[in-house]
Amino acid sequence: MKLVILDRDGVINEDSDNYIKTVDEWIPIDGSIDAIARLSKAGFTIVVATNQSGLGRNFFSVDVLDAMHEKMQQLVSAAGGEIAGVFYCPHHPDDACNCRKPKPGLIDAIELKLSVSAKDAFIIGDSLRDLQAGLEKKCIPLLVKTGKGEKTLSQLKTNTYPGLSNIVVFDHLTDAATYIIDQM
Repeated sequence: MKLVILDRDGVINEDSDNYIKTVDEWIPIDGSIDAIARLSKAGFTIVVATNQSGLGRNFFSVDVLDAMHEKMQQLVSAAGGEIAGVFYCPHHPDDACNCRKPKPGLIDAIELKLSVSAKDAFIIGDSLRDLQAGLEKKCIPLLVKTGKGEKTLSQLKTNTYPGLSNIVVFDHLTDAATYIIDQM
């Protein structure tokens, strides 16, 4: 199984410092849905791993989050692709859970649910914590400049982070998908 792990906010959909709290606020980034469909059609198993502390902060309910993910799934399906699963951490950052990225718990859950190793899977994120979670599981991290990606790129240029000194950077998910498909 060729696995690709995607962060959600800032990679697939527009991000907001005020959180994405409704289905209407969940707006795909241009090209992201088609990029997921292209990866899926190329034989990759696509999963989403996302921190959703808005649940722990009571900004939205599980039902609303499920509706956002249903919208995402439907758009990808309509484009001819498939997302094998959406894994999320519902906890507040102060909860000290193991599933909140940069900890690897979400990727552990993906491995368990899909009976697959995430080693050498691509993980695409816009934040340092996405990339660090992937490194914990020996994934291949890719950074996109959408969402918080420009800020993360600036952090990487001014600080040293083990395993991220030579990270490959893309303008958006579309370019990252092309890169991954070309690696086949």
